[in-house]
Amino acid sequence: MEAIRKQASKLREQVARQQQAVLRQFGGGGYGGSGTVITDEEELHRHQKIEKLYISTRSAKHFQRDIVRGVEGSIVTGSKQVEIGTKLCEDSRRYGSGNTCTNGNTLTRASLSFANARDQMEKERGNLLKALGTQVAEPLRAMVTGAPLVDARHLAQRYERMRQEAESQTIEVSKRQAKVRENPGNPELVMKLEYAEAKLQDLKSTMTILGKEAASAMAAVEDQQQNQTLQRLVTLVEAERSYHQKILEIIGRLEGEMRFEQQRIEAPQTPQVENITSSPPPSYEEPPPSYEEASNGVNASQMHDGTSDAMGYFLGEVMFPYQSDSEFELSLSVGDYVVIREVTSSGWAEGECKGKAGWFPYDYIERRDRVLATKVIEVF
Repeated sequence: MEAIRKQASKLREQVARQQQAVLRQFGGGGYGGSGTVITDEEELHRHQKIEKLYISTRSAKHFQRDIVRGVEGSIVTGSKQVEIGTKLCEDSRRYGSGNTCTNGNTLTRASLSFANARDQMEKERGNLLKALGTQVAEPLRAMVTGAPLVDARHLAQRYERMRQEAESQTIEVSKRQAKVRENPGNPELVMKLEYAEAKLQDLKSTMTILGKEAASAMAAVEDQQQNQTLQRLVTLVEAERSYHQKILEIIGRLEGEMRFEQQRIEAPQTPQVENITSSPPPSYEEPPPSYEEASNGVNASQMHDGTSDAMGYFLGEVMFPYQSDSEFELSLSVGDYVVIREVTSSGWAEGECKGKAGWFPYDYIERRDRVLATKVIEVF
């Protein structure tokens, strides 16, 4: 269709040039003076301008429609992703709230962190999809089907039909002029010629008015299409940039929380002292006893032989790091010294390090009977 339209446009331009040549041939004597030729030249330029505007606005319309289809497809796909992500969020939160693990709650905390982060990400995705629909797709769809474009195209089409009629009437006037020249003094032929010329002038006057209106309307629509489409694309890019920045922030926080939980699991399994060649310390399935239970236990001097102070306490050096899981436990770092006050039969010890007291696995430390005074001061 586009090729046919271009070919028809070229043929009309050729006909217009031929008509102008005929008008020049019969110029003067009151038939097709120089003013008519100038008018035809101006009309030809106006016609070419309207043709270019028509092609430009049609291409922009198709591009706008393609953007709308792409955005709507993204919204449909994104809505499905939000649904899937929300379901994953609910499953993760359900597992974390259940807390069925019998050996620590590290995975429970990680699953809750993941659920909270996923919930935030899906909310941000929903906000993005809403912005794409209201700020990009809807305005462009309104322009594709809007009245300004439709009215301008109707004016251009009316102008085109009027121009074709004027071209046909120009040929008719040329024929009438030729007959009058062949039969001078024939009143009937002169009357018909005058009628044809008057009709041609009316058609040209109407065509000129329609041409100016169509050119003005099409130019206004072209400017609107160019400016508004660019603005919608900028809005699309800004919305996606803002979305991805927020997602990166959420994922960064989530990764930090997950890494922390991972280190809580892996830390006791990897000795950090180079001269330790024994196997990693065992895990303790039993929780540390409460202070009430420990009051009925055995103190350190009764459980272990060796030198101790008058109170039955002794010093121990931390050989493996330990991260506490509750407020009753004591976090330890390799190289710390601990005053051990109580040891239970289940392998838990109670003591004080750096001004803090709590429970920790006894196998994580080694007894030290001779240490520097500075180390003893560091304990307190």
